[in-house]
Amino acid sequence: MHKNAFNIDQKTSVGSDHWVLFSGPCVIESEQLCVDIAGKMKEVCEELGIQYVFKASFDKANRTAVSSFRGPGLDKGLEVLDNIKKTFDLPVVTDVHESYQVKELAAVVDVIQIPAFLCRQTDLLVAAGNSGKTVKIKKGQFMAAGDMEYAVNKVKSTGNDKILLTERGTTFGYHNLVVDFRALTTMREIAPVIFDVTHSVQQPGGAGGKSGGQRQFAPYLARAAAAVGVDGFFIETHPNPEKALSDGPNMIPLSEMKDLLEMLIKIKKAVN
Repeated sequence: MHKNAFNIDQKTSVGSDHWVLFSGPCVIESEQLCVDIAGKMKEVCEELGIQYVFKASFDKANRTAVSSFRGPGLDKGLEVLDNIKKTFDLPVVTDVHESYQVKELAAVVDVIQIPAFLCRQTDLLVAAGNSGKTVKIKKGQFMAAGDMEYAVNKVKSTGNDKILLTERGTTFGYHNLVVDFRALTTMREIAPVIFDVTHSVQQPGGAGGKSGGQRQFAPYLARAAAAVGVDGFFIETHPNPEKALSDGPNMIPLSEMKDLLEMLIKIKKAVN
């Protein structure tokens, strides 16, 4: 058990002997899509004994091009997330981009996610901490793993110790990321760590006005993270990634999620 273990809600613990999976579409494309994915992933996770948190973004404010699809916005997005939470009895997580959004988000979501590009934004981190909700901070592509301690301390300054760190790769030349697996061990000394399988194979801005990706490598990075040791995974999924409105090249097809998770569980058991 992690020294900084805590509960997200009454059913979901972080840093325990059981992984937490954060999974869903990159962005809320439609309510029906979210319902379909949440239902399937809850079924899979219950069968495999994995704790599940539904993920979808109401707004992707950092898309490469101004013309890219961003999502339904705060009000409609929270309606969808609230419906998922109540219908499937699941905790939910979404991104926050502005400090003023935190209060409304906290009325619905269980976990507030700080995007990688914003992991140094003091006012945003403090606002998220003051919500009392679990704060999930993505390590910036430009950040050293050890320096994430300062982001954690900004949240802790509010008296909130419910903090997760997420590894999603580090900038390595143009349009490429690389995962240094030493970072997982370094950051786990600071807070429980979630490995972002899909964004670690993203190619930021590398597809002509949008980000590309190399999903074929995602399972291999996931295996390595499971072997090194993490407290959970962040895996975006979609029934048809080729038609997804955001980050399709990185996402795991919904039909392949069970096989991937079964493989990771086998590695965890072998390591233990």
